[in-house]
Amino acid sequence: MDKIKNILEASITTKQKALADEKLIDTIQEVTDMITTAFQKGKRVYFCGNGGSAADAQHLAAELSGRFYKDRKALPAEALHCNTSYLTAVANDYGYDAAFARLVEGITEPGDVLIGFSTSGNSPNILSAFEMAKKREVITVGFTGESGGKLKSYSDYLINIPSVDTPRIQECHITIGHIICQLVEEKYFA
Repeated sequence: MDKIKNILEASITTKQKALADEKLIDTIQEVTDMITTAFQKGKRVYFCGNGGSAADAQHLAAELSGRFYKDRKALPAEALHCNTSYLTAVANDYGYDAAFARLVEGITEPGDVLIGFSTSGNSPNILSAFEMAKKREVITVGFTGESGGKLKSYSDYLINIPSVDTPRIQECHITIGHIICQLVEEKYFA
């Protein structure tokens, strides 16, 4: 029982630290405004991540392309890892580090948004995708842990959770992702 309570407390503590971080709160608002503007300009939002972060990427893309609270038209958002034939072919032919970057090169346009999840901020395939995004004039949003890792320098916007514990970081990522989806939906469909 104590272990369960300790884990719940650790999750709450991480979110309290995020709540107290005014710079982080400001960044969340800036990202919300930027994504809303991108949609208003006919741009798209793409998500990428590995493992649990891939699940978070797919989850948040679905919140935008499907619905969050409102019954409304779909927004152009998708996760880059959902085409397994593409993913396995590119991983086989070019290496896994190129999997997202090749898709960013092939489908993005200037002004689109790429949101990448990496708790360490050092996932090679996310870094490669962000490097390609910069070349394509795509706006980048990094979701990371405390330090931001190498992804920090490639991110136009950095949402770095004040923790080094992967599960706590991921829990905060999905919470902040939900906040962004809710606020974008409210603002875009006001």
